[in-house]
Amino acid sequence: MQIGSLTLNSNLFLSPLAGYTNLPFRLVVREIGGVGLCTTDLVNARSLLEKNPKAFKLIETSPADAPLAVQLFGSVPEEMRDAAVYLESLGVHSIDINMGCPVKKVVKIGGGSAMMTELDKTSALVKGMVNAVKIPVTVKMRLGWDEDNLTAPDLARALEDVGVAAIFVHGRTREQGFGGTVNLAGIRKVVEVVKNIPVIGNGDIVTPQAAKKMFDETHCTGVSMGRGAFYDPWIFKRTVQFMQTGELPAEPTFSERVRVMNRHLDLMVEVFGEELGCRMFRKVAPWYSKRFGPCHEFNKKVVRVGTRAEFQEVLANYIRWRQQFLDERGELLVRFQPAPLVASFMRDEPASATREHIPVPKGPVEVW
Repeated sequence: MQIGSLTLNSNLFLSPLAGYTNLPFRLVVREIGGVGLCTTDLVNARSLLEKNPKAFKLIETSPADAPLAVQLFGSVPEEMRDAAVYLESLGVHSIDINMGCPVKKVVKIGGGSAMMTELDKTSALVKGMVNAVKIPVTVKMRLGWDEDNLTAPDLARALEDVGVAAIFVHGRTREQGFGGTVNLAGIRKVVEVVKNIPVIGNGDIVTPQAAKKMFDETHCTGVSMGRGAFYDPWIFKRTVQFMQTGELPAEPTFSERVRVMNRHLDLMVEVFGEELGCRMFRKVAPWYSKRFGPCHEFNKKVVRVGTRAEFQEVLANYIRWRQQFLDERGELLVRFQPAPLVASFMRDEPASATREHIPVPKGPVEVW
């Protein structure tokens, strides 16, 4: 897939998740495979220019973390332009502008979803960024502020005219937040109005089947996954296989999930240090355990670990405890199998048999 001058090996993208899509997680999904481009957490352009250490930590990367996009938010044209130039000088491969975040502290300064309400002002800001750098500039937007103001098609057309390389569309309005279901028809309207740039769909992509449904019904060029990737880091690899063969790949085994979880912790410690890395991992480990079957014994203890040794002790004790739920082959007994995850907009079996949606993880902002 091509985004401006950037060639990608896949048309599947990792969406920014505030507090979660840090360097360790990006490396985890890259090592599993299938993802074409990863994007950092949203970064305040002004904080970056002021050399704020927290902003620098958000854009921390490594040679294995490529290709990489940094997502910027802000509403001051000069700050956004200068931040883009600075990121290009660091070797960043692409810059994404956040026009989709519904969080009050982002919107109140004119960033995030607020940028969708003033097309002329927003187009001028984006044009300044596009003209200042050679790397691709993309935009992440929602369908609009609310159902009465679905501005995404008009904004997408205007932004294509000023030179953006791609449009990412979350199929919800700012008013919806992360509630309700994704509006595939709304994404398709954006696809239909642009002429030459790719449109990447986003929202409720929690299974390979959901990704295919978005491709089929919106005719988008690519699909971006956020919560679905955090719930299932294998979703990119499995989606590629499903799209190529039409057959749904098997779920990762318990031992594979444990291996990747351990790798994730090792990377957290490597990047953030043992104390902070383990503390941050307290909110990560329970996401892996959602597919372990019975996991309350693990969850209630893993949220208190402070060292890697403590984590390994908790894991070893849990593996022993979990054996009571296994059959003679070492597989979970049927009655303890995790419910399959099926996105609400494509559910075709009784709700009691499925996990209908993925909750929004608690992050450093009050609402994603």
